[in-house]
Amino acid sequence: MWRRLALLSLASCVAARFGGTPPSSSAMEEARPPNLIVVFIDDMGWSDLSCFGNQEASTPAIDSLAAEGRAFEQFYVNSPICSPSRVALTTGQYPQRLGITSYLDHRRSNEARGMRSWLEPATPTLPRALQRVGYRTGHFGKWHMGGQRDVDDAPPITAYGFDTSLTNFEGMGPKLLPLTRRPGDAEPGRIWAGAERLGPGAVWMQRSEITGGFVDAALEFIDEAQAEGRPFYLNLWPDDVHSPYWPPVEDWREGKRGQYLAVLESMDRQLAPLFERVRSDPELCARTLIVLCSDNGPERGAGRSDGLKGYKTHLYEVGIRSPLLVWGPGLMQAHARGTRDADSVLTAIDLVPTVLERGGAEQLPGLDGESGPGTLLGSSPASREMPLFFARPPDRKSFYGFEDLPDLAVRQGRWKLLCDRDGSRPELHDLLVDPGERRNLAGDHPERVAELRSRLLSWAEGL
Repeated sequence: MWRRLALLSLASCVAARFGGTPPSSSAMEEARPPNLIVVFIDDMGWSDLSCFGNQEASTPAIDSLAAEGRAFEQFYVNSPICSPSRVALTTGQYPQRLGITSYLDHRRSNEARGMRSWLEPATPTLPRALQRVGYRTGHFGKWHMGGQRDVDDAPPITAYGFDTSLTNFEGMGPKLLPLTRRPGDAEPGRIWAGAERLGPGAVWMQRSEITGGFVDAALEFIDEAQAEGRPFYLNLWPDDVHSPYWPPVEDWREGKRGQYLAVLESMDRQLAPLFERVRSDPELCARTLIVLCSDNGPERGAGRSDGLKGYKTHLYEVGIRSPLLVWGPGLMQAHARGTRDADSVLTAIDLVPTVLERGGAEQLPGLDGESGPGTLLGSSPASREMPLFFARPPDRKSFYGFEDLPDLAVRQGRWKLLCDRDGSRPELHDLLVDPGERRNLAGDHPERVAELRSRLLSWAEGL
């Protein structure tokens, strides 16, 4: 049903903009530069969207993006934990190059782990590059790249190329802070109250409604960009579905998984007005690209990534593989709409040069990503050509019941190798036949192990 409704909505969008016929290549050229929306969900499992197989919860608003656009099954983020994953998507670089290797915490904790306490504002970033070519830029939602806990001297979010921002307790500048309520509570509670000092303009609202608060701000931002006649780049990065879970009181459920699913469905409902605003406006529908994924895998006992191994913080597939949805009916090849790509291997750092190319901006120095707009928009089945490297958060050697986790990983083609920093304990997996990483083939393919290990250790030493 959701697919039929979504396709009807797409038909009306295309008809309104193109007189009932699919957009031609010349129409797509006229639509440049496109508007860009990046929805970066927090701690969601690979199979938690109903369009990726979830039978326990329904996510119709997000599913409509898949029905009208493209779904990718072999997409990777560049860290299994939040802060470095966000750095990668912002810069197009491996976050280890930039001194952020795990989640940002209190200043002393950051120093003890050999980390910076914020992303250096002089770092070349995607929003700044787009801002320079005329884009209006806005960040709405979780930041977590500096300014949290006792780190109150980090740069504001606007220092990284954003014209405006609204965040949570993990960023500098105006923010929405969470009121909490359980069934039977007479008064709401407050968490992260100390974050008020991290920038003027703090507003308190129910934690279960904060994604909607970010969406409301994003809708105002879109209206302003349209009034100015400017293309826009918009980050919508919800706190959801990260723990602790505070679903609406009327949808309170039992158990960690139940609470998680309630928050997931609530988030989907709150994102719906953003998607509908773009879909219902012929100009926006023809000129906007929406990209949606998760920053890393889920906690144990909350989200799920059926058939895959591990959890958040692990270099096994659950930690780093994310669903990816790409929507843009006015920009996408007509034959690609409503399709799934189970073969192309892409990563978050590849999104940065791809977006810059589509936006007409200069490529950033130091990029580790590869541009691939044809893959996203359906004109090419190409995968990333270079190997894809990963490093485990240094403070997560043993976590979620796994002892002595691998330190490093590399994916190239169908093969994935995991090992420690000295190259010991290699695990080799053929992900095309064993995506669950259940059978270690290192003993069967010593030459392939040697090749991949050499590349991986060279990359790690270069950092």
